[in-house]
Amino acid sequence: MSETRQAIAAAKRLVVKVGSSALTSAGDGLDVARLDALVDAIAARVAAGSQLVLVSSGAIGAGLAPLALGTRPRDLATQQAAASVGQLALAHAYAESFGRYSLTVGQVLLTSDDVVRRAHYRNAERTFSRLLALGAVPVVNENDTVATEEIRFGDNDRLAALVAHLIGADGLVLLSDVDALYDGDPRDGATRKVTEVTGESDIEGLTVGMSSSGLGTGGMVSKLAAARTAAAAGVPVLLAAAAEAPQALAAAAVGTAFRPAGSRLSARRFWLGYAAGTTGRLHLDDGAVAAVVDRRRSLLAAGITGVDGDFQAGDVVDLVDPAQQVVARGVVAFDVAELPALIGRSSHELPAEQRREVVHADDLVPLRR
Repeated sequence: MSETRQAIAAAKRLVVKVGSSALTSAGDGLDVARLDALVDAIAARVAAGSQLVLVSSGAIGAGLAPLALGTRPRDLATQQAAASVGQLALAHAYAESFGRYSLTVGQVLLTSDDVVRRAHYRNAERTFSRLLALGAVPVVNENDTVATEEIRFGDNDRLAALVAHLIGADGLVLLSDVDALYDGDPRDGATRKVTEVTGESDIEGLTVGMSSSGLGTGGMVSKLAAARTAAAAGVPVLLAAAAEAPQALAAAAVGTAFRPAGSRLSARRFWLGYAAGTTGRLHLDDGAVAAVVDRRRSLLAAGITGVDGDFQAGDVVDLVDPAQQVVARGVVAFDVAELPALIGRSSHELPAEQRREVVHADDLVPLRR
């Protein structure tokens, strides 16, 4: 068994994410039998000595049947209405199911503001720590009833990756209606299952698609993105089918395992690289890209070729290469109005008060290339 799978099997603190399609159906709503089966597997892991945080989709799906909605609504207002009905049913079902094992659950509803804003991030971190210390199982969902298009996570896979780092998890398990990552559509018999992802080269050229259930917002695209985010931040990841939750949460011998990066990012650097919202883009030449990404140096005005957005000093911006790929994120030291007069100029050509880094290395996080 790979070191990644061993790490997940031995994890003392674990985040488990389950998708809507694993818990609900469009016609019948919440499937209590499938929810109980998931709780059985989680309770077994808790009994073995692990702390678990469950990130659960399904609120909107659970609200469809009570509101006589045959399919997931497309408009945000009806989604919020379904979530307000379904979240009660989902929370009650979890409380009843975990109660069979004398386990207490705590509901945690988050919006992206809760991880984008540093003060909210710290508050969420303290809440999780206290719930786990008290022996509870936090059940997390995006707060669909108040989320807007501007602040919503978009899918709970990304939310799970953010929570995994936020609580210092030793592993992340993503459960869905697909049993692993494939090199194409798994419904095509000619595709190959990818059992181990050790780096970006293992997933280059893969074609992944949406779930066929019609209930979720993610699909394999969002799961792959979440797995890469968590692994890049130092968290081992397992992608598996919800029906195989007992095996995934025991020996971790199923699905696809994603090997983590060698070192875990600090909370601030993870927030900066993966959670913070960005308000602009700095375009870099090849030399600046090499300095920032490969040598982990500060970004100077001489390496910038262009500026987009509306930002002020202290905001987070994307740094993009000549191919328009985001290669880093960082805290910019100038207002957008100041930069056009500085870009492309060496430090000795600038006035003394402007001879500083545009993005300091301490406030910069390189991303994948």
